Formats: sequence, C-alpha cells, structure tokens
Amino acid sequence: MADPTNTITPLLDDHEVGGDDVGGRKSSSWVQKVIELEELKAQITYALPMIFTNLFIYCIPLTSVMFASHLGQLELAGATLANLSFFDSTANSWATATGFAFMTGLSGALETLCGQGFGAKSYRMLGIHLQSSCIVSLVFTILISIFWFYTEPVFGFIGQDPNISRQAALYIKYQIPGLLADGFLQSILRFCQTQSIVAPLVIFSFVPLVINIGIAYVLVYLAGLGFIGAPIATSISLWIAFVSLGTYVICSDKFKETWTGFSLESFRYVVINLTLSLPSAAMVCLEYWAFEILVFLAGLLPNPEITTSLVAICVNTESISYMLTYGLSAAASTRVSNELGAENVEGAKKATSVTVKLSFVLGLGVVLALLVGHDGWVGLFSNSRVIKEEFAPLTFFLAASITLDSIQGVLSGKIFYFLLNTKHTKNSTFIDRSSQRVRLAARRLGYKFGNVLFNWNAYCSLLWFQVKVVCQGFVDWYDNWDILPMFVTHAYDSFPEVDKAKCFGLKDHETMDEINIIIVFLDF
Repeated sequence: MADPTNTITPLLDDHEVGGDDVGGRKSSSWVQKVIELEELKAQITYALPMIFTNLFIYCIPLTSVMFASHLGQLELAGATLANLSFFDSTANSWATATGFAFMTGLSGALETLCGQGFGAKSYRMLGIHLQSSCIVSLVFTILISIFWFYTEPVFGFIGQDPNISRQAALYIKYQIPGLLADGFLQSILRFCQTQSIVAPLVIFSFVPLVINIGIAYVLVYLAGLGFIGAPIATSISLWIAFVSLGTYVICSDKFKETWTGFSLESFRYVVINLTLSLPSAAMVCLEYWAFEILVFLAGLLPNPEITTSLVAICVNTESISYMLTYGLSAAASTRVSNELGAENVEGAKKATSVTVKLSFVLGLGVVLALLVGHDGWVGLFSNSRVIKEEFAPLTFFLAASITLDSIQGVLSGKIFYFLLNTKHTKNSTFIDRSSQRVRLAARRLGYKFGNVLFNWNAYCSLLWFQVKVVCQGFVDWYDNWDILPMFVTHAYDSFPEVDKAKCFGLKDHETMDEINIIIVFLDF
C-alpha cells in the first residue's frame, strides 16, 4: 500500500511554479494566468469540503436560535445570550465563552499529536490520542455542566437584565447534553482532518443540519415546547452528528490503520494531551471572548432586548462569512505543507498569495450580498420592525469588518514561515506549523543546518524567554528582540520524545558562527 505521507512532490509541477519555459525565458502572461488557475483549483478542491463542513456544523445551533427568535424579542435575546453561535468561529454567547469554545480548544491538541503521529507513520497512535482527547472532553464537560447550572445568578451578578438572564439560563441548561457531543465531535473532526480525509465530513455535517431543522420545528411549534425546544433540538442533532461520524470512523477501511479499537492505553496519554489541550483551549477562549463581550455589554445598554438582538445578528453574520475563509485557511496549510515537503519554496509562497486573494474575493462577495439583501437576512432572525430598521445603519460597519476579517481569518496564526540560511548552502526551507511532517522536516533541517530543533506545541508562547536565551547567541535580528512576536520554540536536543527530532550537524560553537535564522510570524 502506498505511503500516504510520502508526498515529497508538489501538487503543482515545478514549471508551473517557477514561471520559466524550457529555454529559460519568462513565460507569457497567459501562461502565468493558467498557473494561478491551477493553484486556485488545487486549493478549492480541498477548501470546499472544509468550508461546507464548518458552515453546516455552525448552522446547527444557529437554526435552532432562529426558531426561538420568532417567538419574540425576549426569546431571541435570551437565546443569544445563552448560545447564539459556536464551533470554530468568532462567537458571542455565554455557552461559547464557558463551554463550546473551550471544547474546540481542547481538541486542538490533536492537530499536534495526530499530525506528528501521521507524519511519523505511527498510525496506531492516532486512535490512542483520539481516545485520550475524548476522555479529557468528558471530564471537562462534567465540570462545565455544573457551572452552567448557576448561569442565572452569574448573569444577575454581572448586571444583565433579569428577564433575559432567566431565559438564557433556561436555554443553556437544556444544551448541556449537546456540550458532551460537541467535545467528542470536535475531536473526531481533527482526527479526520490530520489525515486529509475531509470530503465525507460534508455529508456527516449536512445531514444533522437538515435533521435539526425538522426537529426544531416539531419541538418548538408542534410539540408545544416553545423556547426550550430549540436547545433540545441542538443537543439531539449534535449527538446525531457525533454518532454517525464515529460509526463511520470505526467501520470505514480508510481508518483501519489509525483506528484499531478502544484501548486502556489511551489513559496513559491523558497528561500529554492536557499539556497541549489546556493552553490551546485558553488561547481559543481568549480569541472568542473578544467578540462575546459585545453581547454582554449590549445587555447593559438601555432597551437590552433590542440591543442584544442587534449585536447578535451582526456577530453571527460575520461568523458565517468567517466560515468561508476558515475553510481556506485549512486548504492553505495543506497546500503549503505539501510544497514544503517537496522543498518547493516558490510554490509555498504562491499558495499563500492565492489564498489571500481568494479570501478577499469571498469576503467581498458576502459584503455585496449583505448590502443588497440585508432586510431579508434580518428577517431570518426576527420579525420585529424595530430590529430591521435599527440594523440597516449597522450594515456598512459590518461590511467593513467582514472585508478585513476575511483576510485576517486566513493569516492569523495559520502560517508560520521559517527561513533558514547558512554560509554553507544556498538552500532555503519553509516550514508550515500545520504540516503533517513536522518531525521529518525538523530532522532534515538538522542534517543540513546543525543543532536546531523546531517545536510547535501550543504552550510554546509561554516559553519565549527560553527562545531568547537559546537563540540570542546566533540569531541576528534587525533592531529589537521584543518587536517580534514568537510562538515557536527553538532549542537543542532537549524536548520530550513526542516532539523531539534528533538533529545532527554543526557543533555548538560552530552553530553560533555559521547559522542565521530569520523568523516571520504572520498575524495581522
């Protein structure tokens, strides 16, 4: 069977990337257009499944909120404050701040553990790490659920409207079962993505969305449950998504090497998982809270039912547009890592350029659609004439935010470039943080450039002082060490086996004289 990790040749041929013809002359403009189209095709092929998967999963709770919102402004505000949006997006709800964003961050450990395991051909370990991630999710679900039962007094303490707080607390209690399903679901999604198995995810996210629409309608309107029918529908749909995708992983031949069954060995890797998942969850929550605070501030304004609903609609609109560029960011990571594995630097740079341009075009398309049809869009959330009138002047500010966020969503924290130059070679190597061949790439760098170790753990931002101490002797910065934000650790052979890539080459005193490392962190 072919080795799935042996992708040392780029997706696009060298002549497509370099832009030179056989005779060494520059290609004509029409050939360069074809090159752009080929790169665009390669990215869209991978990005589309990720875009639809994220969008469909995101819309599961969103459609439930839409059903609740048509019961009245109080219900919309309560559902908004409780749980208007989550799953890999910028969100603004209490459930996101204390639950769903945390679960998403916990699953981020699998990007490192499963990604490195797949690249190192330790296929069995992917299943072990998946189980340890689910164990961690189960424990934190229990802790968060206890906290959620005290939602109403917490909202009262921070000054939220009593009526909205009561509705939000009721909504969030019925969504506790969905929190556990979400934790398991996010882990399985990362498990599949690290193996580049993304097309089936579209089906296993679209079907639960369709089912959720039917369940929400029945529970809210026909069964007479009203407001509480919406969170119940969300929980049921999330469990359907988890069970169906989990069954697929267990039964499909695609995972016969990476899933070998349940094992008690997974408990041994819980601590390793926590060392990565907890810092990852903290970073994800901080990013989400920057948006969620808007809803809580809106609840402190006069007429909180209207202001909270307006802010909720704005943030959810931007979150949906973010789903498009979020899928592109996953495609960019895959395309860049493929070219880097082939030591094709120009191909990696071209992939990044195409991704940025495409994300801008997609964001602009969303903006135009919003400017033309904002009245109809608001109608999906509320029938209130007041909300429709108040939303109109916010459209232009929202359009500007969407345009900028479409680019930021691709670049922020997604792509790290590492350019290494030495006096002994003219070769340059770029490494993508999301590469499935991190250990292999680090090994190759060690053979070429000496005692250099790259470690992409989520907690490495806390180790900046170590980076500074280790690298200060041989890294040449322009003016000031402190102006460069770094989230990567450089050191000698001193890390645990899970992240260690044995490096050989120059001795320590030679390294300080011969190696120059320039690191660029793209985060706008």
